[in-house]
Amino acid sequence: MSENGNVPLISNSSTDNGVMGFSNLKANNKGNTITCSDTTLGADTMFYQENDFIGYSHIQHLVPKFEPFNKAIATVIISACRVSTSKQYDYGNKFNREAMNKTKIQLPTKNGKIDFDFIESFIAELEAERIAELEAERIAELEAYLLATGLKDYTLTDEEKQVLEDFEKGKIAFGRFTYKSIFNKIVQGRRLKKDDQISGNIPFVMAGTTNTGVVNYISNPVARFTKNSITIDIFGNTFYRNYDFGAGDDTGVYWNDAREYSKEVMLFFTTSMEKSISGKFDFGKKLRSSQSLNFTMKLPIQNNQPNYAIMETFISAIQKLVIKEVVLYADIKIEATKTAVDGAITEQEKTSP
Repeated sequence: MSENGNVPLISNSSTDNGVMGFSNLKANNKGNTITCSDTTLGADTMFYQENDFIGYSHIQHLVPKFEPFNKAIATVIISACRVSTSKQYDYGNKFNREAMNKTKIQLPTKNGKIDFDFIESFIAELEAERIAELEAERIAELEAYLLATGLKDYTLTDEEKQVLEDFEKGKIAFGRFTYKSIFNKIVQGRRLKKDDQISGNIPFVMAGTTNTGVVNYISNPVARFTKNSITIDIFGNTFYRNYDFGAGDDTGVYWNDAREYSKEVMLFFTTSMEKSISGKFDFGKKLRSSQSLNFTMKLPIQNNQPNYAIMETFISAIQKLVIKEVVLYADIKIEATKTAVDGAITEQEKTSP
């Protein structure tokens, strides 16, 4: 294998189209064909190879006896092979060359012959539907992200651009503030054993990172905490909560009922607090909220006081950048699918009589 190689190396893998890497050696197998490993339990390693390639010793090269042949036709053949060989083979009866030769598959026919025109039009229709699905998903995801963040769009304002630039260049002044100077409520949750939890609609938070620590939805009359709070568990895992919830005794809750911090400011606090205690707590040294009163977090300042405006602008900018990356990724997927479809159509036009 070579880091700058461009000839695919096809192995026994059932992922990544069977490609395990790339080489600078000359390809010894033609593309626009199908490969399959003879050491597998079925057609799970059967893939269409668009480009010329190098196959490992157990790779079988399936060359079509007919023309035209393209990715659309190969896709249907491979799917039919996978259906036909499903659960037929095991470690004592592998899908080797002899088994491949005996395998029979079902394909669309017309007048007693394989209906390649139908196959190509069917795949083109499926691909067009997939593009429509991706575009609909893109719109739905964007709307969901904007709704969750309360943003109207993901375009950075001049102020947001300036704040990001100032952060990057170190132009923002910071100061340290104790947890108790920011929050007038720092409370530990109450113990509630799993066996005692009654199903309901109250998110119940305990120590852990899975699902941000929400382990169940309960109806018990437990200690309830208001939304716009921050939780830190005994291991230092820190999360912002924008919903009412209950918490176990392994979780501390931080909020201020005398001053309503914005969601963006609370998100900034969350990140700064998590950084301030990172790596300091574990099973051997557990954190309790009462220990954290004099812990300090770094915050932007103005006149030696927290600069809440800059925090809000910075978090707003970060949220927009994240949403933009998601949207761009979705656009890349859509364009890649369109390119593949256009390529298949072009190839079909070239090979059509």
